Amino acid sequence: MRTLSDDEIRQSQYQTLSKTQPIELWFGASADEIEIVIRAVYRQVLGNAYVMESERLTVPESQLKQGVIPVREFVRQIAKSQLYRSRFFDNVYRYRAIELNFKHLLGRAPDDYSETIHHSNILDEQGFEGDIDSYLDSDEYLDAFGENIVPYYRGYKTQTGTKILEFTNMLQLVRSNSSSDKNLASNNKPQLVRSLITNTPYGKLKSTDVSALLADLFKPKPDTQGNTFVAARTEAEKGLRQKIQEQESQIIALQQQLADLRTFASIGTTQFSSSWQSSSSVTSTDEYTSLQQQADAQAKQITSLQEQIADARRFATIGEARLNKWRSRVFNG
Repeated sequence: MRTLSDDEIRQSQYQTLSKTQPIELWFGASADEIEIVIRAVYRQVLGNAYVMESERLTVPESQLKQGVIPVREFVRQIAKSQLYRSRFFDNVYRYRAIELNFKHLLGRAPDDYSETIHHSNILDEQGFEGDIDSYLDSDEYLDAFGENIVPYYRGYKTQTGTKILEFTNMLQLVRSNSSSDKNLASNNKPQLVRSLITNTPYGKLKSTDVSALLADLFKPKPDTQGNTFVAARTEAEKGLRQKIQEQESQIIALQQQLADLRTFASIGTTQFSSSWQSSSSVTSTDEYTSLQQQADAQAKQITSLQEQIADARRFATIGEARLNKWRSRVFNG
């Protein structure tokens, strides 16, 4: 019996995907039909991961059944839930989270590196929920799925007007019909960084003539990634270092702002204390991954400081009011 190659197995899996019909919630759907839609949304948005009954979002489900919200809003509430966040954001690398957002919400892989940079910037500026909204409120989502079609995988085949890279990237993201994105075998590392940086399928730079093929065959192993990849990677690392420096300046400014507020805030409450802790540099054998982890850690520090400042302002207002009341009693009494 002949053993199927990996490519043949994948082609078989994608032929199965191509026969899958989109699921849409129609007006006047029965209870059973609505339940099919609900389960399909969970399967798509949560990356084919098993969902226990106790984990289901009962309130959004009820709203969908009653016609209060459309499928798109149901998708939004699941994607913003702690269930989704704990599985595909809090404990994964940033670019892995972005890959999965594309897959779960738009049904495709990122086209190029600029798309991942764009969503990384949204995460910095608007946070997790703002980034989820950017997918679901996009023209692409509305054109592909509208209000009541459950998102489905679209990037498994070549399409007119799209790059071939999207097809090969999707092959990397969807390993099999039964695989789950909750699988931690890959240690939650990004799958597409090299492909997106080099703008080539699987991150491989292919030679186009005999001389180039021979040179590629006999060149030393340390250079197998090619100069283009190294240059692109260096440029990406340079951008991350600049981002880290900017975030360090922002952290210092926020710390000073928090220190200025503490005088009045301590009067407003005796229980207020800072929970911010400086993070140590992330150690990694991969320089790019290390820089990304450091940038992500700084982003979390900034968010934490901003939350502390908001609390400090609230307590400072209380403290200042108490101080003014004391002053009025002393000088008017």
